[in-house]
Amino acid sequence: MSLNEAPITPQVEEALSIVKRGCDELLVESEFAGKLARSYATGKPLRIKLGLDPTAPDIHLGHTVVLNKMRQLQDLGHTVIFLIGDFTSMIGDPSGRNATRPPLTAEQIQENAKTYYAQASLVLDPSRTEIRYNSEWCDALGARGLIQLASRYTVARMMEREDFTRRFKGGIPISVHEFLYPLMQGYDSVELKADLELGGTDQKFNLLVGRELQKEYGQEPQCILTMPLLEGTDGVDKMSKSKGNYIGITEPADSMFGKLMSISDTLMWKYYELLSFRSMQEIADLERRVREGLNPREAKVALAQEIVARFHSRQAAEGALASFEARFRDGAIPDDMPEVAVGAAPLGILKVLREAGLAASGAEAQRNVEQGGVRVDGARIEDKSLQLEAGTYVIQVGKRKFARVTLTG
Repeated sequence: MSLNEAPITPQVEEALSIVKRGCDELLVESEFAGKLARSYATGKPLRIKLGLDPTAPDIHLGHTVVLNKMRQLQDLGHTVIFLIGDFTSMIGDPSGRNATRPPLTAEQIQENAKTYYAQASLVLDPSRTEIRYNSEWCDALGARGLIQLASRYTVARMMEREDFTRRFKGGIPISVHEFLYPLMQGYDSVELKADLELGGTDQKFNLLVGRELQKEYGQEPQCILTMPLLEGTDGVDKMSKSKGNYIGITEPADSMFGKLMSISDTLMWKYYELLSFRSMQEIADLERRVREGLNPREAKVALAQEIVARFHSRQAAEGALASFEARFRDGAIPDDMPEVAVGAAPLGILKVLREAGLAASGAEAQRNVEQGGVRVDGARIEDKSLQLEAGTYVIQVGKRKFARVTLTG
């Protein structure tokens, strides 16, 4: 059945609205509607691809934005392909970077990949997930195949990439192997015969390469769904372990709950849209209630409990709330507090207090710790030599001084 033969039924329209929720862009929407219609008419599920390079061993909530979308597509009856880019990781994705990204060694990739799928399975349904590694076909391609693949894409098209153009104009080196990354990612779509590929907004160029290569190989081109990049707990940069603003999906329940409670009231609504499984109508109703006087903290508690329950249990979420409230029983956390970045971790607590403006001097910082007046994420600090690792913390001095402090890695 050709792409436009099947009717666009109410079932198709409902599925399309689910797919589009929270997305940045769906290309080409009319084509994807046709793919959905044909799928329902023939009973043949679409093949949905998500590729992740195991550049770090852990998955955080930022990664789950696209994983949640994959789960929704699974629930609609489609085949989800979780592609681990063990080959492309050795090239290094240059997307959005101003310098060459150091490639990982095979040993690093293998170590990181061990936990990737296990953690992704906390979101995806493992029984309905096809797991693949792109080394399956990339290793077999060989030098001859790689040259043939490279002949199907021009340098002019490659230089349309914003980050490549910016680096070229700025005299910043671009290694030839970086051109191979989007080619290899695109070739993955050819091998997998993908109908739809998902990625963050920073991946749009790479996803489009896949679409063009499928045309070159005589396949029906995939559609593309880009999802927004989720800001981390600092509310500024995208969630990243290197930025220290991440919330890992395997973190302890108390830590996860506390970090979610630390995000700003404004950012909370983006987290709701991209991470919550509540309907958009429920979220809109909750946002209206906040505008009408409901304390935003109650909405944030509901979000934190939902996320913690998803990755731990409902009991763990209740316990995290009780623990959080107990830690702050001596003084309520203000809805608004200064947000400061104080440099690279690890950093001693006394220096953190000074640089965050919570103590005028080292002597005052030391005195506050010795007198039991300093809390980090609700826990009283007694060790004046404490070193804080990368991350975002709510730091309290006395009953009235608060700051949300971020230390980078």
